[in-house]
Amino acid sequence: MTHRYIKIGATVLVLGLAFSGMLWSTLREGTEYFKNVDEVIANQDAWHGKKLQLHGYVVPGTWVKNTKSLEYRFKVQNNPARQDATGGIVEASYTGILPDTFKDEAEVVLKGQFGPNGFQVEKDGVMAKCPSKYEAASKSASSGS
Repeated sequence: MTHRYIKIGATVLVLGLAFSGMLWSTLREGTEYFKNVDEVIANQDAWHGKKLQLHGYVVPGTWVKNTKSLEYRFKVQNNPARQDATGGIVEASYTGILPDTFKDEAEVVLKGQFGPNGFQVEKDGVMAKCPSKYEAASKSASSGS
């Protein structure tokens, strides 16, 4: 009878180790933080080399395209409309095609990591939302209630 329990215990142990190993290897590469600009601006050095989704708003008049390539440089800040905004600004760079909704004061989420020249956005790592595009729907939805 003890031989049977040893087999069951060994099988459970092997399956548990295999499952734990697969879970660890999957999550190790895919883990990234979601932070607002004000959360990372105080201590950017702590975020160097870590995958990060950075939420903020494009600072008006700061985004510039390199005329010879698809390289963009721009600045991102906290929500300028909030009264408690700290005013921190992060410089970002991106190579690729920007979404149509990317413009001054657009709400953005950038996927990438901090580098020596600011926040380096990875390929297809810019998600932009145009606030004016969604205001009419929210006003009509609130007036109907």
